[in-house]
Order: sequence, then C-alpha cells, then structure tokens
Amino acid sequence: MDKADWSLSGGYFETCNCETSCPCIWLQPPSEGNCKLLAAWHIEDGHLNGQSLDDLNVALACYAEGTMINGGWQAALYVDERASDGQFDAITQIFGGKQGGHPSILMSFVSDVLGVKKTRIDYKEEGSRREIVIPGVAQAEIEAIKGITGGNATINNPPLCVVTSHPAVVAKSAHYEYHDYDKNWKFSNRNGFYSPFIYQP
Repeated sequence: MDKADWSLSGGYFETCNCETSCPCIWLQPPSEGNCKLLAAWHIEDGHLNGQSLDDLNVALACYAEGTMINGGWQAALYVDERASDGQFDAITQIFGGKQGGHPSILMSFVSDVLGVKKTRIDYKEEGSRREIVIPGVAQAEIEAIKGITGGNATINNPPLCVVTSHPAVVAKSAHYEYHDYDKNWKFSNRNGFYSPFIYQP
C-alpha cells in the first residue's frame, strides 16, 4: 500500500481528571487510578491526498484503567459536522491511526472504540484559555498556569503525550464534563495541556 500524502497543523488542548500535571505522561499511574481524558484539535491547515481538511474540529474522549502506557483504552471520536463525507473519511482514517504518524501511536493503546460521530464542535482559543463545546456531550475550559520566571509553564518531550511537535503549556481546568456512551464525568481544577500541533506520516 502506498504511503498517503497527509499533514495536519493547528491548535490542540486536552484535559482529564488527573491532578496537575498529569502523571500519565511520566508513565506513572493516574491520580485516581484511571484517566478520563478529553482531547480536542482545531485543524488550521490539513489534507489527506487531495482532500482539504482546513478549519475543521476533532475531539477524542478516552478512558483508561491504570497506567495509560499499558493500553486497554476505550475511545470515542467526534468529527466536525461541517465535514463532507470525504473529509469525514479522511479524518477518521488519520485519527483512527490508519495513516501512520503520531495518531497511529496513540491509537495503538486503544482496545475498544466506543463509536465515531459527526457532530457540532465549537473550539475556542483566547489568550491563555482554551474551550470546547460539543452540545449535549461535552464542555471543557482550561487556563494556563504561569511559570516561576514569567510566561506559561511548559513541559517538553515527556515519555507519553498527545502532541510531540511542540512543548505543552500546563493548564488547569475551570470546568470539564463529558456525558456519552456509559460515561458521566464532571470535574474542575484538574489537569490540562495545550499547544500548537503538527501531525504527519
């Protein structure tokens, strides 16, 4: 099979139920024995072969028992309702791990795909805040934590992360809730990360 021509870049953030900063990225057990993760991406520039993926939003909810590096994750994928059938297929291929790159590494930890849905996804970036709303499903808002020498606190090159292309800004959630499938989560003042991202084969 020929390797596909694809790339994605834009902004991303995540939040979970772990204490700040999430021990999962250091290959340690999650703060509460499980990780309840919501990650969101705004694709500024993207394509798979000739299919443009510009200006589309994607979200992924994951549940993992125990140390995340051990796998066994459950995952649910949400794709922007504005995506055409071709764009929906391209995004599900990339984020489903079928086109290589870092998404394929992340999906290698998933053993149970709960579902894939096309839905409205509102993604907002404003200064040091990030917010996502999936009506009836999820709402999360995080804000950066300031570093001791000024600017935002960051983490670079941990052993496990959603984005490898940029250092992650460490943040704390103002609010995070997710209600879908058999999950019913609601937290505040927990872990968050955000950064630009680049994914490619």
